[in-house]
Amino acid sequence: MSLTTSYSRRSVLTFLAGGAASTLAGCASTAPRGQLVASYPEPIAPTPAAFAPPPMDAGGSAELDAMYGTVMDGGFVIPAVPYQKINPRYYRQRVVDPTGERPGTVVVDTASRFLYLIEPGGSAMRYGVGIGREGFAWQGEGVIQWRQKWPKWTPPNEMIARQPELAKYSADNGGMPPGLSNPLGARALYIFQNGQDTLYRLHGSPEWQSIGTAASSGCVRLMNQDVIDLYDRVPTKARIVVWQ
Repeated sequence: MSLTTSYSRRSVLTFLAGGAASTLAGCASTAPRGQLVASYPEPIAPTPAAFAPPPMDAGGSAELDAMYGTVMDGGFVIPAVPYQKINPRYYRQRVVDPTGERPGTVVVDTASRFLYLIEPGGSAMRYGVGIGREGFAWQGEGVIQWRQKWPKWTPPNEMIARQPELAKYSADNGGMPPGLSNPLGARALYIFQNGQDTLYRLHGSPEWQSIGTAASSGCVRLMNQDVIDLYDRVPTKARIVVWQ
């Protein structure tokens, strides 16, 4: 699929260091032995995206069935996504690059709920995303310093204080093991700036309903099928730009 609609390029805002780490603490923090952790998604409270959705096609296609069908990965069976219930603008698709960034760069457009992976030749792979409140807390440029398949998740201590039932997933207890119910989903990509962890994450999610919305918690979430595709495409130590 392709899209010829062009977007005006936004100015990349500079990173505001003061207070950013504390704002993002609900998205991720550092536990003993360098375990990077992220917040447990609260119930989704979707808000409308920037544009009204076009009419949805109640049917399907072989291409989309393959794209969002059941996936066996890492010993887990990821359920198919009922993509007919999602605004088609948020399907994974190749588009004309609206960013002007160099190939290999990842661009997160939080206002439009899109993530772009810039390709050679003027195109980009575009993914629909859900933006949690922590996803609006950081902007600027960074590097995808490392990434992980089926990551563990460990709630920060302040979250356990609010939700004692999460104590079983504390760092002392080894965190929540990888799996379909893990808040980080099938993949997590960790963003650093100037050698420091920004606590900003791109990660999978089983909550396909949250794609295209301002989700209640988390950083930048993609459908598990899409985050696997992004993980396989994105270059090592890729540059990332976040627009607010």
